[in-house]
Amino acid sequence: MTGTVTTTELARRTALEVLGGAPDDLTLRRFLHGLPGVDAVGLEQRSAGLGTRSIKTTSKAWALDTIIRLIDLTTLEGADTPGKVRSLVSKAKLPDASDPSCPSVAAVCVYGDMVPHAVEALGSRHGDPDDGGISVAAVATAFPSGRASLAVKLADTRDAVQAGADEIDMVIDRGAFLAGRYGQVFDQIVAVKDACRREDGTSASLKVILETGELNTYDNIKRASWLGILAGGDFIKTSTGKVSPAATLPVTLLMLEAVRDWHRLTGAKVGVKPAGGIRSSKDAVKYLVHVAETVGEEWLQPHLFRFGASSLLNDVLLQRQKLTTGHYSGPDYVTID
Repeated sequence: MTGTVTTTELARRTALEVLGGAPDDLTLRRFLHGLPGVDAVGLEQRSAGLGTRSIKTTSKAWALDTIIRLIDLTTLEGADTPGKVRSLVSKAKLPDASDPSCPSVAAVCVYGDMVPHAVEALGSRHGDPDDGGISVAAVATAFPSGRASLAVKLADTRDAVQAGADEIDMVIDRGAFLAGRYGQVFDQIVAVKDACRREDGTSASLKVILETGELNTYDNIKRASWLGILAGGDFIKTSTGKVSPAATLPVTLLMLEAVRDWHRLTGAKVGVKPAGGIRSSKDAVKYLVHVAETVGEEWLQPHLFRFGASSLLNDVLLQRQKLTTGHYSGPDYVTID
């Protein structure tokens, strides 16, 4: 916040400077289609290479604990109940009940109507995950399809924020994006970001879900990543977890490269959240390596990187227990030094 200028206004000003004009369809098309094309073979080879490195034995415990600290523990089912959310929060606060030294996760991610139950269950643990607290993230904007009017999407967002959500995970209008209506997608992200603003002047963090499995090409994913960043998203997120394919390492690498290039261009840092289909500690470590080798180890903290997952935590806890007891049969880790 600078004076009376909102973060939304600052983001728009930055976008105007980068774009060299108003963020309408024409200007955005010129910029997005002017980005260098993605070398698919090269991208996949880089990703595969990063996935083969090994981590020092002494870093295994660090890697497992880091993964836990970066997890958004998620339940997004039509059958969710207050009781299920309370159980999720209990696990988020103390993932391994047999080991008080086990770190807590970064956030719990729920539907908007479950936010009050999550906030209540967290109690004094509700807070900034960078300071040891646990955030409440809410999916919004007619998740997962995004098929609703802007008024409904904004109401959905405001309701979740007023209920106590610290983070909003919105979905872009993939239909509008694929039809080339970039200005519409940009304006909707800006409007949702503005709806994240609270009465006291603070704002919930905004994660922009691209649903990469529906974008068809790496070039589209790169353009959507830049569009989400230009519109002021605090994070860009791969997927809702409801569409296959969800998160993949090459796609996440591509999004990390966009974040890296934005940081080099503007000095601003944007987070990345791969979500959906990440189930093993072995795979999660590969994501840590992709982050460290692309944007730097400073991104390995909750306000800049998250895993969206429901089952990943169980495998990480299993590997952590094996490492602690000396009966470890986990993955070959990757050095990030």
